Amino acid sequence: MADAEYGLVIFDCDGVLVDSEPLSISVLVKAMRDSGVEIDEEGAYKRFLGKSLATLIDTLETEFNVFASQEFLDGIRNDLYARFRTELKPIAGVAETLDALDIPRCVASSSQLERIRLSLGLTGLLDRLEPHIFSASMVKRGKPAPDLFLHAAREMGVAPARCVVVEDSPAGITAARAAGMTVFAFTGGSHAHSAHYHAELDQLSPEVVFDAMPDLIHLVRKRRTDGAHT
Repeated sequence: MADAEYGLVIFDCDGVLVDSEPLSISVLVKAMRDSGVEIDEEGAYKRFLGKSLATLIDTLETEFNVFASQEFLDGIRNDLYARFRTELKPIAGVAETLDALDIPRCVASSSQLERIRLSLGLTGLLDRLEPHIFSASMVKRGKPAPDLFLHAAREMGVAPARCVVVEDSPAGITAARAAGMTVFAFTGGSHAHSAHYHAELDQLSPEVVFDAMPDLIHLVRKRRTDGAHT
């Protein structure tokens, strides 16, 4: 049926458009250790991958008794942005994929808007995606709640059932599912190799799992073609 066609692709940013997760986790782990909390990168990924700043602050305070003061948060941001400016890379093939997609797209990320725009600007992707960039700071609840994806779909004028979300994190996949959207799990980021990570994704049963961004072109077109002839 024609109404089965996708009307919108919603991209997460970190780990989907830009290969930022290892940098983010490295900076966070160092900041926590400097505050007296011993945590390894695997533990940080389990707790924080795909989560919003508000969730990060809450987890630090409730689980680790670390008060996320403005000074603490500023230090993380400054260190992270400095590393972004020298080390951040786009996901392989993402620019060509965006150029080839003949369907509306937007970004819906747990990161702050400033960080999203910096990441996309540094990697040459911003012009391909703005002004349709949505941050968890725009909604009451971040991922794994569905609020951000529903907000993005509403702003873009597309029903949730006609949206496909490209996500790398369990929190994001859960959020997209709760929003009633199709989920494509992207596992091509340099952080997405641990057995625990893949086990978590398997439990969530996304419709598609893929690790090469250019594959998204035929995955989206296949659904649109199939839907037009069903």
